[in-house]
Amino acid sequence: MKTFTAYVEWDPETSVYTGMVPGITGAHAQGATLDELQENLKEVLELCLEEYEGTLEEPPRFVGIQQIEVAV
Repeated sequence: MKTFTAYVEWDPETSVYTGMVPGITGAHAQGATLDELQENLKEVLELCLEEYEGTLEEPPRFVGIQQIEVAV
């Protein structure tokens, strides 16, 4: 069993949580609650990892988040 880190946001326009697992192409989902989002992310992550099976020695690993300041 492996543990992955998900990046989660609240979208006020749609009133849903969105999440993605950095480094895993296609591993993104949404849910009306955090519990629903977690279930949906787990399901999609399992499907994505099935696609990777046999092609990667180790899936990409989340390293961290950086804040970038820009003038707007």
